[in-house]
Amino acid sequence: MKNTIFALLVLLNTLSYVMSSASAQEPGKPKLRVLTYNIHHGQGTDGKFDYERLARIIIDLKPDIVALQEVDRGTRRADGVDQAEKLAQLTGMKAYFGNAMHFSGGEYGEAILSRFPVKNVKSFRLPFRFGLESRAAISGIIQPDNGLPEFQFLGTHLCHQSGENRLDQVKQLHKLVGGNQRMPVILAGDFNARPGSEPMQYLLQNGWKDAVSPKSIIDYVLLQSDDPWKVVEVRILDEPVASDHDPVLVVLEW
Repeated sequence: MKNTIFALLVLLNTLSYVMSSASAQEPGKPKLRVLTYNIHHGQGTDGKFDYERLARIIIDLKPDIVALQEVDRGTRRADGVDQAEKLAQLTGMKAYFGNAMHFSGGEYGEAILSRFPVKNVKSFRLPFRFGLESRAAISGIIQPDNGLPEFQFLGTHLCHQSGENRLDQVKQLHKLVGGNQRMPVILAGDFNARPGSEPMQYLLQNGWKDAVSPKSIIDYVLLQSDDPWKVVEVRILDEPVASDHDPVLVVLEW
């Protein structure tokens, strides 16, 4: 009975997501809804691991593509749950996981959720200094079905302990896509860096623009300055319980 109820919940949430995503695409120029969300290894500030709660938040924001940070896969901390796959099942999206480090009997890192097909998914270890946490970026080529061109999407979570390490990491991220003239690139995630900090200044001075500005705090969606995106909406959801971060949504028009 419990499995039947769960399967029904998954089906209803999937149908709700598909219908809401379709309604979000208004006539005219094609749009892209990009969400970045640090899910605090699935544990809310109330101490609960509530994946249905996280999924409802994602569904309500109607994203096409999601960068997730602090994602557990198979850890004892999360009772062995593959959190990216769990959220994919509950939202009707596809999940792709990038390992940053082995932790608590499993893996910990970043993930991408997408309602579009994704190819060439890769994860990259970022520079880190002795004694600091290992960090990574996950990259994939997104293949939209709504008139948008293919684009590269990267999700990441930068070091929270050292500004020098963050600077090393953004330099590596820029190098990963530097000189990429073949397609647009979007970089999203928890940068643990305030606007005006050295890592963010480096990116802005090297061809990136902050799509969340002037609302940016430490969670960003970054675009290459030469890519013809127009930011039509920025929404930061005040949600203090599901995670210790608020989800950040950016709606782009091509």
